[in-house]
Amino acid sequence: MTRHAVGEALALRLHAAEAAVDAALVAASALAGALPAARCAALLSAMTGQRAFEGAAGAVSALVEARAQLVRTHASLTAVARALGLDDLAVGPVDKPEDDPPLGGGRLTSRKPVEFAPESC
Repeated sequence: MTRHAVGEALALRLHAAEAAVDAALVAASALAGALPAARCAALLSAMTGQRAFEGAAGAVSALVEARAQLVRTHASLTAVARALGLDDLAVGPVDKPEDDPPLGGGRLTSRKPVEFAPESC
């Protein structure tokens, strides 16, 4: 398997992981946001459900940290790709904060998934 094919496979998996964490963050945030309204609608004391509030807030916080870790992973893998001359690898939204003007217009690229066996290393 070529380095380019391995890079494409990793780019797809990275994009999938970033999207999954973002989706989980949206869902956890929606839950955390619904809890106060639910408490009020049920005419419950502010003390009721505090553990649930803290749990939902903790989940949101943990997901934000997970997202930060993936962003750092993304930056590290981008540096490796550039060092290997694989600058053309891109999956998902191709616009990056440092791109001025934006390179891809916010479009998604699509590539066929490439599988590789990590145990072959």
